[in-house]
Amino acid sequence: MPERSSRGSIAQELDEATEQLARAGVLNAKREAAALWAAVEGVKPGDVWLRRDGRPVTAVAAQFWVAVQRRSSGIPFPYAVGRVGFRNLELKSDARALIPRPETEGLVELVIEWAGRGKGEEGRETGGVAADIGTGCGCIALALAVEGRFERVVAIERSAAAAALARENVALIAPATPVEVREGDLLTPLADERCRVIVSNPPYLTDAEYEALAPAVKAWEPREALASGADGLEATRALLAGAGALLEPSGMLALEIDERRGDAVRQLAHEYGWRHLAIHDDIFGRPRYALAFPGGDA
Repeated sequence: MPERSSRGSIAQELDEATEQLARAGVLNAKREAAALWAAVEGVKPGDVWLRRDGRPVTAVAAQFWVAVQRRSSGIPFPYAVGRVGFRNLELKSDARALIPRPETEGLVELVIEWAGRGKGEEGRETGGVAADIGTGCGCIALALAVEGRFERVVAIERSAAAAALARENVALIAPATPVEVREGDLLTPLADERCRVIVSNPPYLTDAEYEALAPAVKAWEPREALASGADGLEATRALLAGAGALLEPSGMLALEIDERRGDAVRQLAHEYGWRHLAIHDDIFGRPRYALAFPGGDA
């Protein structure tokens, strides 16, 4: 709605958007309106408030109202604005891939910390290949490429649409460490690799848990990125079964897991011959990450 920008200030735009969002049932509509404006302009919400009496740029106002309409229709915020933050990255986001969650940033932190501890130590090489299984929009792979000390990163995605989005984000970020997106199911595209670390945020909800999710999640985010069979462990089981053969002897498999299934994951790791498995809490104090080592404790 470009013509709105000639009618008044940013504050007036925000007031009108707040009313529309509130009518649509969006909670904290005033805050949401400011966040939408900040996202499309690429600034902080506080900056929007400080400049609220100024006149809006026509192009920004037009993008803002597209985002407001999308958000009012129930589209999740990152899809409505077309971007999402992940650690220090700003990535393209749409319904082709799952929206990255804050918990997954903690998985990346553990991997980078582990890799950094090994720098220069006997028995632990720097560089090497990092693989991200089920990369979605590419958030884990790109964070490892930007922040980690790997030779290259391989991102695996079975959804052609999500793989295309990941490639768009690789082009957008253009990290110095090469990131290659390969299409295929779980570990299959890694048959020719020997990895230093394999990382994955696999689907880990049971089919029943998926059905009980909020309608906004089920309506927009890909089912295959959330649900993993009757026990929620199909993907995790496959990764524990096959990752060991693709890792260096001193390598690591890092998985995000459901907080309710830590014991089940520990048992699976034992059954598939992993020498050591450590479970770490997320930022909310819930058991969320499983780090498995084929050669014993790290």
